[in-house]
Amino acid sequence: MDTYFKLQNGSDVRGVALDGVAGEPITLTEDIARTLGYAFSKWLEKRAGTSQLKIAVGHDSRLSSDAIKTAVFQGLEKNGSAVFDCGLASTPAMFMSTVFENHRYDGSIMLTASHLPFNRNGMKFFTREGGLGKKEITEILTIASEMGSFAGEDFSRVQNVALMDDYAAHLVQIIREGVGTQKPLKGLKIIVDAGNGAGGYFVDLVLKPLGADTTGSQFLDPDGSFPNHIPNPEDKEAMNAIIAAVKNNAADFGIIFDTDVDRAGAVDKNGKPINRNRFIALMAAIVLEDQPGSTIVTDSVTSTGLKWWIEEKLGGVHHRYQRGYKNVINEAIRLNEVGPASFLALETSGHGALKENYWLDDGAYQIAKILIKIARLKIEGQGTVDELIAELPEPAEAIEFRPKIIVDDFSSYADTVLEKFKIFAEAEAGWSLTPNSYEGVHVTCQKGWVLLRKSLHDPQIPINIESDIDGGVAMIDKKVRSFLSTFDGLKLPPIL
Repeated sequence: MDTYFKLQNGSDVRGVALDGVAGEPITLTEDIARTLGYAFSKWLEKRAGTSQLKIAVGHDSRLSSDAIKTAVFQGLEKNGSAVFDCGLASTPAMFMSTVFENHRYDGSIMLTASHLPFNRNGMKFFTREGGLGKKEITEILTIASEMGSFAGEDFSRVQNVALMDDYAAHLVQIIREGVGTQKPLKGLKIIVDAGNGAGGYFVDLVLKPLGADTTGSQFLDPDGSFPNHIPNPEDKEAMNAIIAAVKNNAADFGIIFDTDVDRAGAVDKNGKPINRNRFIALMAAIVLEDQPGSTIVTDSVTSTGLKWWIEEKLGGVHHRYQRGYKNVINEAIRLNEVGPASFLALETSGHGALKENYWLDDGAYQIAKILIKIARLKIEGQGTVDELIAELPEPAEAIEFRPKIIVDDFSSYADTVLEKFKIFAEAEAGWSLTPNSYEGVHVTCQKGWVLLRKSLHDPQIPINIESDIDGGVAMIDKKVRSFLSTFDGLKLPPIL
């Protein structure tokens, strides 16, 4: 039934789980959640070759979590699975629940819709091999659609487990071993903004045991109405909140997590954000120190300055690939099979993974790597992490806008626009197609670049423009809009 397949969002399931927003009817009901729980158990049973399954379930701070979780429990138990309730958890921890020796579940489900509004919820599925991809999600949805809804029954075999205690202890051990002391953060003020998501644990269970002063940390209590700001390191309001906290508390470092803690951003002691290109630059500096000459895989909208930084300053290889964190991670995995080796994959959104950590999309683990570097620099008297990326060239201007496609067959229409833009760009004086481009049409212009790409799910064409000179974006934007204005099926937004 379309009811199920419309919930697929790439490698996740997402839908509206609560009333409260006009024009957004509930699409992820308890009945559907129950069937999806059953379908995952059925799918995993076939894959594992056994019906004696142990499956863990966790959730972020969303208001619909308890109702959806109960329904999932019912679905899992209908297929005979033993169910483990991890309570409030992070997405990375839910994967690690299949790895930790004292848990070692056959599979796990994380209930989250990342940074989306309060009325949304969704599911991410894991096995011991990692997060499921699009193909596997489609298979689960197919099982669910064939099964259909069924009445929920009382569940009896659910066991409560303290997964986040174990996950936090895992991070603490990694940081201690990485620095070589028990209190590597002593003498440092490090604060967290959890945005009322699931990341508040990081203060009491990670930073304090390591000796950090966490005074000034904010929005740590879980609240799915997200009363303070969207938990999203890409969001300007969210970044302004942690910037203000760092400045007001004279902190050495600020950390911000998204709702389910698979993404992170940071702020240096001067109140300057470390997110997007700057976050990738810092992680690249850390990884290339241990893995010199290796490849850093990023998404398609990273800056020209970042490419220079990785290749010329750090001596690595920058492989600019497609948007979508699964695309970036899978490309890094592929490169390790065919060469050159890659140990880090990062998207500008903050999604990213390291080879040493199961290629797991884990914001807290990346922060742990940065904290190790902070502590080492302090012990060695070699400065602070902001100095590591002080020479990163940053664009003078950068914008993104998304013309809407107003025809029914938006996918083929987008293909036509991109093909014609490629011809247009090749004929434009001072423009050239960027080599080694893997998504859309990436064009190098005078002191800048422009990328037109196809949205896989939405009737729009995302456009990114970057310039190294003041006023450069407007010049590129004018030419791009002139080209786009010839298409009746596009609706252009106002000039930014």
